[in-house]
Amino acid sequence: MHYWTNEIWRLSYLVIGFGLLGLLIGAGGWGVALGLAVHMTFTLWHLKKLYGWLEAPVMQKPPSGDGVWGDLFDRLYRYQKSQAQLQGRLRRVLTRVEESSEAMQDGIVMLDRAGHLDWWNSAAERMLGLDARHDRGHHITNYLRDPAFIQYFNQADYSEPVFLSSPAHDGRTIEARITVFGDNERLVLARDVTRLQRLEQTRRDFVANVSHELRTPLTVVSGYLETFLDQADQQESPVPPRLKRAFGQMQSQTRRMQSLVDDLLTLSRLETSERQTERQPVDIAALCREIHTDAASLSNGRHQFTLSLDEHRTILGDANELRSALSNLVINAVRYTPDGTTITLRYLDHPRGAMVEVIDDGDGIPKTHLSRLTERFYRVDKSRSTQSGGTGLGLAIVKHVLLRHDARLEIESDVGQGATFRCVFPASRLAVPKKPQQM
Repeated sequence: MHYWTNEIWRLSYLVIGFGLLGLLIGAGGWGVALGLAVHMTFTLWHLKKLYGWLEAPVMQKPPSGDGVWGDLFDRLYRYQKSQAQLQGRLRRVLTRVEESSEAMQDGIVMLDRAGHLDWWNSAAERMLGLDARHDRGHHITNYLRDPAFIQYFNQADYSEPVFLSSPAHDGRTIEARITVFGDNERLVLARDVTRLQRLEQTRRDFVANVSHELRTPLTVVSGYLETFLDQADQQESPVPPRLKRAFGQMQSQTRRMQSLVDDLLTLSRLETSERQTERQPVDIAALCREIHTDAASLSNGRHQFTLSLDEHRTILGDANELRSALSNLVINAVRYTPDGTTITLRYLDHPRGAMVEVIDDGDGIPKTHLSRLTERFYRVDKSRSTQSGGTGLGLAIVKHVLLRHDARLEIESDVGQGATFRCVFPASRLAVPKKPQQM
């Protein structure tokens, strides 16, 4: 502000001084014009210095200046230095980010708003077969042409990853996950999970083979136990009461093992078979009525049941698998909720399609357990689960059935407030589109 005031005074002195000189010779206007011209010449001279300084190829010290121009040169120089320092720090940060990205084993691909390739690291180049000389600026789906990835890319929900075959290496499996950042730009994270997939497949084959091999001896043991118990009941051969009680416990445990084997085989089939491709219309409303009747029979009056069918559209899929999933949810409610509670089965509309809800007003489940309920053999209360006869595989079967039908399982619960298990089916699985409301 000090320099600016001096500059105003400088202009005033020039105009007044040359104006007075002009009045002495009888040309006051010419004197004022001459004073303004002198100031304009002074200003243009400093503007030329400023322009030449800004045109310099490298950062140089500012030119000398008088008054406000000297202060302006100093301010611009300080700003230039601070910006140069900031750019240097940013370059160092970007260099470290690029170096750390290059050191990662996982592939990183940056996409612009339209999905075009912008930048990627060496791991992505190896896994996806990208070439920096030709591929930059092309759309990602030109290189990852797997239908599963294209569908995943076009959807808005990236909460779960997608698995696809590597386009650069046959026999390798890539796990891809998309993250949205910035101005609707996307980051693709790719990871080679071939070894994990093989280990998982080995585990599945082992469980399936062991379960299959156990079925035959269990069937034989169960058959002999039934024969012994039938003979004991008919008193064809005297059996001590203690031995009869032991046979009964053996038969109960054998049935439990048979149930466990059946669930393991079902889960193994769901995991190893192709994703659900059969799309037959399944009347979910009628299926809910049948499950409601079966559950009431299983409860034998210990629970109150409510059936609500606000939705009647059929769902495209496999009737047996859907029956298994919904039955598991309702049977779990019967097994694990105290006597006298109310169990509600509902089929209703959902903003994304349709949903089936199983609601109980029992003891509820602590929130710390909700994320693990669909794991195999996971139990909230082991002693209570053992008494109920559950195998610990019911919710895992539900999860896999829903995944095969492009649906998802949502669980809401809290201690003392009951639990809600919700199966949400997308609109693409509805056999009859919902008619728009008449205005």
